[in-house]
Amino acid sequence: MLELRGITKRFGTVTANDGIDLIVEPGQIHCLLGENGAGKSTLMNILYGLYHADEGEILLDGVSQKFAGPGDAMKAGIGMVHQHFMLVPVFTVAQNVMLGHEPTHPGGRLDMAAARDLVRRISNQFGFGVDPDALIEDLPVGIQQRVEIIKALSRDAQVLVFDEPTAVLTPQETDELIAIMRRLKAEGTGIVFITHKLREVREVADTISVMRHGQIVGQASPTASSSELANLMVGRPVELTVKKNAPAPGDAGLQVSALTVTDERGHRVVDDVNFQVRGGEILAIAGVQGNGQSELMEAIMGLRSASHGSVTLDGKELLGSSVRQILDAGVGYVPEDRHVDAMVAEFSLMENMMLDRSVGLPFVKYGTVRQPVVDQFTRERMAEFDVRAVGPHIPIGRLSGGNQQKVVLARELSRDLRLFIAAQPTRGIDVGSIEFVHQRIVRTRDAGVAVVVVSTELDEIAALADRILVMYQGRVIGIVPANTSREDLGLMMAGVTPTTKEDPHVQQFN
Repeated sequence: MLELRGITKRFGTVTANDGIDLIVEPGQIHCLLGENGAGKSTLMNILYGLYHADEGEILLDGVSQKFAGPGDAMKAGIGMVHQHFMLVPVFTVAQNVMLGHEPTHPGGRLDMAAARDLVRRISNQFGFGVDPDALIEDLPVGIQQRVEIIKALSRDAQVLVFDEPTAVLTPQETDELIAIMRRLKAEGTGIVFITHKLREVREVADTISVMRHGQIVGQASPTASSSELANLMVGRPVELTVKKNAPAPGDAGLQVSALTVTDERGHRVVDDVNFQVRGGEILAIAGVQGNGQSELMEAIMGLRSASHGSVTLDGKELLGSSVRQILDAGVGYVPEDRHVDAMVAEFSLMENMMLDRSVGLPFVKYGTVRQPVVDQFTRERMAEFDVRAVGPHIPIGRLSGGNQQKVVLARELSRDLRLFIAAQPTRGIDVGSIEFVHQRIVRTRDAGVAVVVVSTELDEIAALADRILVMYQGRVIGIVPANTSREDLGLMMAGVTPTTKEDPHVQQFN
């Protein structure tokens, strides 16, 4: 049995974990639920020996443990499956599994046969179906995750930590992972499942601990409703459904034709992509992260060169234009990583609010920033978008993720738009902020703007979309109605093409 008692971890003046108590019993799936920044990963990194707690202790079967690093944690029977896999792509499965505890012959030579046998034994025991001689780089993401689990089990892990394990999986792969977790549970393995996805928690958990602001704020059973869990996560009632009327599409606003983008190695990361988005509708782009969605948006915004194709907005060609010209054409853009591409943490809210509007009126006249105008504009947008901050002059880096995202939205949506692109619009923000962001996106659609939403969250796709475009390996697998089932979307995300096509822009399953 694993027990955490009074775990406290501080980073400077920030308390990431505050007196946390947690028990994980053998053969139990204990879900640790909370928003990004709640302290979940910090707590598990302490358990795995990556961080050291300032206060508290870790006990295994009642014995206090001191981990100098992950090696000590693994020896004690604790394994961790990271969100971003710790695998060497050019090595085989067996070579990855044996790294760090290599079996050898008496003469010191590596015993590859023993490593292969170990992989086969664990794979057969749990029904993983993993070939020990397969190269990691040739394996689908779901199989790579199984290799990570085999690595942990090869070191006799009695407690397994899964850190946001479904972030890179299709729905079918997620179902397979849940089945694997249940088999591990049946074998007596204790599992800590870290996630922020309410659907998965309710499906697999034996018990649920909810974290908020570095503390355990409640315990719940799997029978708890999604609303009850969301309320615990945020600390107030939250509306989880997106209320919207049927779309009233107008003329074609954005037209993408035969768009092709190659990367630095000459590989086609966007491959002959075609679609259109009409004013007054939301086209949601779904797919597992890394299938060309980011490069597609960057090409539309002029941030990445296209090798072929056309992108027009209201009939005007955008390819070859500068980012400034594209913004001036009426395009609003929320990048997928706000910290890297959408804000400057050290700048004030006021400065961030005019980042892409720092030339000409109303904020700049004769080369001089009109401070009173910017100040008033920022205060008005703070009120309109419910940005909770002391004032417009504090650094945006001091705000929560949700408030930072609201500032970015306020900046982009406060212009006269013809097209609005939001990439991963709710990544890393709390459930309450997600509710607000979704409402603003729908309101933008209802104002007659063409809207493109890129998300890896199928629940978000289903909630916002009027039509859904699915990408796989840089290509458009299909464009389907918003009511397409999760199962069919999951197949498309894995590269299965729809069986029928109605027209060049709407494709449906039978």
